[in-house]
Amino acid sequence: MKIVRTDRCVLEPQVEAHAPAMFEVLSDPAIYEFERVPPPSVERLAAGYRLRESRVSPDGSEKWLNWVVRLPSSELAGYVQATVLETGVSYVAYEFASKYWRQGIGSASVSAMLQELVQTYGVTMFVAVLKTANFRSMGLLRHLGFAPEGPGDAEKYEAEQDEVVMLKAAPANPPSPPTAANAA
Repeated sequence: MKIVRTDRCVLEPQVEAHAPAMFEVLSDPAIYEFERVPPPSVERLAAGYRLRESRVSPDGSEKWLNWVVRLPSSELAGYVQATVLETGVSYVAYEFASKYWRQGIGSASVSAMLQELVQTYGVTMFVAVLKTANFRSMGLLRHLGFAPEGPGDAEKYEAEQDEVVMLKAAPANPPSPPTAANAA
């Protein structure tokens, strides 16, 4: 797993040392309007990060890829993550502190992650499962080219009744990875 750079932010492979700063980010109550709850403690968050540092599921069948999103100011804005299956399908997710919403940071970081998943991990299809009411996330995904699932896909991707599945096929001819000269 490598560092991924964009004009707006840097995606750093998530490690246990990120837990204290990410605990602050993930303590923003606005993030949980539609689902989930904040982490109960820095220690629990650190333990989860430590577990995922292997970058692979316990049975070895999935790649668990997690990046924190660092801004030019050095602040952490949130994270992006992917679960890459052996079939070339990748579930994607993200969370950002509300003070960074609608600034292009989500678009830049998720887009960079998608490109990295295609170029480095051979992903051919992206899947996002989200609460139907989560209009902000739905807007971001639509902006990035995701579309609602077709008939039968919700069940295939184990979505709950109050969730929608958004899909995006990876480009057939992905752009070339950055050269060492412009990647620095």
